[in-house]
Amino acid sequence: MAGVVSIPAHRNFVGVLAGELLARRGGDPAALARVMVLLPTRRSARALREELARRSGGPMLLPRIRLLGDLDEDDAPDAQGEDDAGEERAGAPKAIAPLERRLLLAELVRKARPRVSGAQALAHASALADLLNEMQGARVDFAALDTLVEGEHAEHWQRTLEFLRIVTEQWPRILAERGLADPAARRVSMLERLAEAWRAAPPDTPVIAAGSTGSAPAAADLLAVVARLPRGVVVLPGLDRALDDASWEALAETHPQFGLKTLLARFGMERREVGAWPETATESDDAQDTGGAAPAARAALIREAMRPGATAEKWRALDDLDPRAIEGLGIASCPDEQAEADTIALAMRRALETPGRSAALVTADRGLARRVRAALGRWRLEIDDSAGRPLAETAPGAFLRLIVDALANDLAPVPLLAMLKHPLASGGEGRFAFLRRVRALERGCLRGPRPGTGFAGLRKAVAALEKPPESLGAWLERLAAAAAPLAGLLARESVSLADTVAAHRAFAEWLSAGEAGEPAAWKGEAGRLCRDAFDEFARAAGEARLPIAGRDYAAWADDALAGARLRPQRDGHPRLFIWGALEARLQRADLTILGGLNEGSWPRETEGGPWLSRPMRRELGLPAPERAVGLAAHDFAQLAQAPRVLMTRAEKAEGAPTVQARWLTRLDAVLRGAGLSADKSAQWAAWRAALDAPEGPPRPVEPPAPRPPLAARPRRLSVTRIEAWMRDPYEIYARHILELRALDPIDADAAQAEYGTAVHEALARFIRDNPDSLPADAFDRLLEAGDAQLAEIGAPEGLRAFWRPRFARVAAWFLEVERERRAAGYAPKPEVEGEIRFDAPGGEFVLTARADRIDLGPGGQAEIIDYKTGAPPSGKEVLAGYAPQLPLEGAILKQGGFCGIPAAPLAALSYWRLTGRDPAGTITTPKDKPAEALAAEALEGLRALVALFDDPETPYLARPAPGHAPKYSDYEHLARVREWSAAGGDNP
Repeated sequence: MAGVVSIPAHRNFVGVLAGELLARRGGDPAALARVMVLLPTRRSARALREELARRSGGPMLLPRIRLLGDLDEDDAPDAQGEDDAGEERAGAPKAIAPLERRLLLAELVRKARPRVSGAQALAHASALADLLNEMQGARVDFAALDTLVEGEHAEHWQRTLEFLRIVTEQWPRILAERGLADPAARRVSMLERLAEAWRAAPPDTPVIAAGSTGSAPAAADLLAVVARLPRGVVVLPGLDRALDDASWEALAETHPQFGLKTLLARFGMERREVGAWPETATESDDAQDTGGAAPAARAALIREAMRPGATAEKWRALDDLDPRAIEGLGIASCPDEQAEADTIALAMRRALETPGRSAALVTADRGLARRVRAALGRWRLEIDDSAGRPLAETAPGAFLRLIVDALANDLAPVPLLAMLKHPLASGGEGRFAFLRRVRALERGCLRGPRPGTGFAGLRKAVAALEKPPESLGAWLERLAAAAAPLAGLLARESVSLADTVAAHRAFAEWLSAGEAGEPAAWKGEAGRLCRDAFDEFARAAGEARLPIAGRDYAAWADDALAGARLRPQRDGHPRLFIWGALEARLQRADLTILGGLNEGSWPRETEGGPWLSRPMRRELGLPAPERAVGLAAHDFAQLAQAPRVLMTRAEKAEGAPTVQARWLTRLDAVLRGAGLSADKSAQWAAWRAALDAPEGPPRPVEPPAPRPPLAARPRRLSVTRIEAWMRDPYEIYARHILELRALDPIDADAAQAEYGTAVHEALARFIRDNPDSLPADAFDRLLEAGDAQLAEIGAPEGLRAFWRPRFARVAAWFLEVERERRAAGYAPKPEVEGEIRFDAPGGEFVLTARADRIDLGPGGQAEIIDYKTGAPPSGKEVLAGYAPQLPLEGAILKQGGFCGIPAAPLAALSYWRLTGRDPAGTITTPKDKPAEALAAEALEGLRALVALFDDPETPYLARPAPGHAPKYSDYEHLARVREWSAAGGDNP
């Protein structure tokens, strides 16, 4: 069959095709306009137009470029309006929109299985849509499913078949009622009708079908018709005419040439009958296309690497492999995903050093593509990703999703702030005015324990503020009124999807409206796509008339946005590209980078879908899942023969080891057998390391040593601050001189510190209520005080259920000790305030305290008690002066500084550890030194400390004694402790 030719894999397919088209037009400028070119994808069509324009050097009449369609590829185009059927497609039903199809199928799923959630219904609908596409593309009648039941398959197939009546019986009826067709069925029908029309009346103008492997039966039939046309040519991509006959006969479905072998069998022709295209290609043409590389040697290398297992014994003769095969070939195995992205970015940046040189990353790993884009930002390089970005990941798409997230979660602080702080949110006023109100709401109501649910909880929290910001309440009411329709629908068990879509859109437009009233959500290219997606969503929801649960709406909205992508508008670097494998098959860059060469990524895992087992697929005549591996292998083999190729993979993904792609394993084995190596991992690792290496010798980061003037230094501190002053003077500097305070976390859970506060307050309240004797129901009253304090700190119910038993054990232990002490004549005084003053070089200094408890004994002596729900300081720390709180409180007591308590001898300093475990409580007292001696030494040490810091030259160091540094500090990040401590820095 003279109409079938092939362009070798090492040649630039689109370049050769464009050159041959221009050569065939001769001197007739209109000749090219009479040629029809059938291509597999929209991007290949665009590439051919650009190549023709580049080679012509001026205005020209282009050929009629139409899309053939490749139904087995992720990027298969929609044939609607893209073929040249003309009158043959008149009356063909319009293809149903993908979103409308999913919604209608989801409705049928919900009717068949009422208990499934919205997200599950959508997942089933997508799987059913895939089954429709596959069976219609393979031209398999759904009636054949009934023949699979008899005896050979599992009993559950009966139930599955009953469920599949959705697509075998109900779905065709719905399409007929609407006058619509499935996209795959419509595409097959149009290809069949075009093939039939050309059989009956062959066109008298040239028809060239280029770049397709004919993996879809209808497309293969049309290619066969084109090959038989008087002026028809089928141009195959990369047919291997040098593969030995034994290997050709043994090809499996996973081999790169299997698809072309199957296509030739459909044509009824042998491989040797396929000619080269163009027939006049010379070695100089090859050299021009390959940059001087040896294409035959590289082709032989790839041929051996992909050799069928049945003829693998021929690997014994690898010594004859031409060493020139590895010219321009590099392999880089990287430690992790980020290292792989950095390597690819470096390779692209290096390619740009040569004027005119281009580089393209080819990968199916979208995560790798995003990381490469980010890595190129180091050099302020933008790159166009042909796959675009999912609409849900754009700013307006994220904004629409955040709205649903915030309202569906009853305005929980984190999703609420994410919605209100999104750059598109303005609420009908200026952005800065809007943000001021949002920040006021955050600091006043959303930091610390969570307020009540919904707008009612926010209103209560705003009303409880001591000084609410002006107009915050009125602003909150406007927000609540605008959100009320959508919030109400999301809270209901059954709502109309169409009504919810309308409410979602209305609130998004209100929230994104600026002072001029125009919604920012629909501005820009991404905004326009979001608006169009919502228009389609509303139309499809109206057509489906689908009732849903409000809580499921988020899944439906996400699905509506997931189907659209923001395509690049050619604003990236003109010589850098990210391509998918299908579009890269027909294009060529000076440097081709094959990224993500791991199993599961390239090739992807083979899955037959949830409905049909392998035997069922075989009986129905559907291609085996491995057929997709063969198509991916063909793309790999084509691209691996480019003149300059870098193959990369990550040894770990998300911390887990990966398995390199099977083709890379084969290539490694062949290269080792031939005594060759293309591994450039060490070279790229060295360049990555050099990329972040500092210039010149490292310069250690110096610890902070601020020296504020004496007038700025604090003259009043509490006993708890004195401990911080000794352990971390920088904390005193930040808190009391810079007056910086750490904000409470957003939506903070009640933690151990809050539990300790609740215990302290409950015990103090109980003692104040019962100063003399304990009542008969003391335990119940103490539990009641504990419950009140746990509620006051905002502890959630689950945490209260955990803490209450602990507090009950503490209460029982506490009352037992309390009875003994009161019987011995001790009179407790809870939460006593006190202070003393003394002269220092910088002026008077005031020491303040609030003692948890002071017990006055029968002999006139006093004992100071500190409650600890955590671990108390060790005796060594107290004796060394690093835990001076109780000793300093003892010094205040001896000078009569506590309100209502006269100066008294100090009998003991005690720590009551209240754990609620076993034992529930313990009492420890420093025993190596009398309490009064500890108090005197602590006061003397404080005088010396104040005198030291009254010297303006004394710096407020961060963690001057690392062994005594605090376990936690709010100011550690401000002091950049991890930077200078990791570098081995010491305080001066």
